[in-house]
Amino acid sequence: MSVSPVALVISIRVLPGRREAFLSGISRNASRALRDEPGCLRFDVVGDPEDPEAFWVYEVFADEEALAAHRLTPHFLAWQEEKAALVVPASQVDRRGPLLLSEG
Repeated sequence: MSVSPVALVISIRVLPGRREAFLSGISRNASRALRDEPGCLRFDVVGDPEDPEAFWVYEVFADEEALAAHRLTPHFLAWQEEKAALVVPASQVDRRGPLLLSEG
């Protein structure tokens, strides 16, 4: 059985007036994940051009183990606490699946 990278796509809505704080916090989490976790291969944050409070986060991990390890890191756990005060409750929707094609 081959191990394939895991892609995670998250949609999330930020509370009014919390956009900059959200971007600052998720930027710290992304930077640390990419710097400190060899299994974190990609971490992108995309803004909705029609809704400044809506975002998509795209992350790629080497495998399920790398994703599980990410969720135990101090920077991820700190971000979860910080994020709770920045996003609309229950607005986060996570989708996860095997990365089938990556070009570029």
